[in-house]
Amino acid sequence: MEQVAGLNVRGERSGLLSVVVPAYNEEKSLALFHERLRDVVDKIPMETEIIYVNDGSTDNTLTVMQRLRNGDQRVGIVSLSRNFGKEIASTAGLDHTEGDAVILMDADLQHPPKMIPVFLEHWR
Repeated sequence: MEQVAGLNVRGERSGLLSVVVPAYNEEKSLALFHERLRDVVDKIPMETEIIYVNDGSTDNTLTVMQRLRNGDQRVGIVSLSRNFGKEIASTAGLDHTEGDAVILMDADLQHPPKMIPVFLEHWR
C-alpha cells in the first residue's frame, strides 16, 4: 500500500514511530516531558511507542515511569540494574524498539518534543 507522509492511501495512520528516552534521576521533569511528548505524538499520523529507560536512578524515576505506563498504553519501560550512562541506556532502549523510525530524546526537555514532526518530515 502506498504511503505518503505517514498516511496510507486511505488516509489512515501508517508505520510505527519509536521514541526512546533514557533517564537518570529525572523524577521531577518526566511527567512534564511525557505530557509534551504525548501532545505531539497524538497529532502525528503514525502509531507511536515510547520506551523509557531507567538508567539506575536513585530517586523515584522508575515509579514515575510506571505511573506513565499505567496511564498510556504506548509506554514501555526498560530498567537497568545500575547507572551505565546515557549511551548504554540509549542502546538498551533501541534494543526494545519495533519502530520504522526511532527518535532518541532527553527526558529533561533539552530536546523539545515539538521538533518530532520536523524530524519525521526530513526522514520522509
